[in-house]
Amino acid sequence: MPLQPTVRLVLAVSLDGRLAFPGGGPAQLGGAGDRQVLEQALAWADGCLMGAGTLRAHHCTCLIHDPGLLEARAREHRPPQPTALVVSRSATPTFPVKWPFFQQPVERWLLHGAEAAARAATPAGFSQGLAMGATWQETLAHLAAQGMQRLVLLGGASLVASCLRDDAVDELQLTLTPRVVGGAHSWVPFDAAGLPPALASSDAWSLQGTERLQDDELVVRYRRRVSP
Repeated sequence: MPLQPTVRLVLAVSLDGRLAFPGGGPAQLGGAGDRQVLEQALAWADGCLMGAGTLRAHHCTCLIHDPGLLEARAREHRPPQPTALVVSRSATPTFPVKWPFFQQPVERWLLHGAEAAARAATPAGFSQGLAMGATWQETLAHLAAQGMQRLVLLGGASLVASCLRDDAVDELQLTLTPRVVGGAHSWVPFDAAGLPPALASSDAWSLQGTERLQDDELVVRYRRRVSP
């Protein structure tokens, strides 16, 4: 088993790199083609990382619906859906159990700070709570010990930022949608000074492929080059 899981960041973004419209709210930029490649990424994954703010915005997580993908996971003796891993720094996060998330057919884990884990019980609706390490590398090593080998990172922006700052993202799967949105909601919500120098270098990422999707969307896939 690897020391830490492979983390694939999966996002739909506008041509100007925005996650959402200027007014904010749930990000809904991707179309049918993006949904297809999203489900393919979920089918690859053991777990799906999402921030507490993203859960509060959507009240649910993404699911695999494609019958072929579900059948493939069954043949591999894997659960139908990847585990939903909700990340919260709060000691006492509150999520109404009436939300659709708590009726969806997924296993739900809560990742929270070590101090929070020591002071609070796992909230209702989650099968377990796990303490996060001081860095994402430590947290990912802990998840690997729990059997997680492949993770999809869905956001939101603050969670993506924390993973990028710790250089904890191995792969990028970005669906470019044919629109210019403007506004402040970039998928990298800080300037280059917040990035590790190695991550921001011109040779940090290796192109793995591109695919034209429906409605003039384009998915691009990159993999992090291993530092020498």
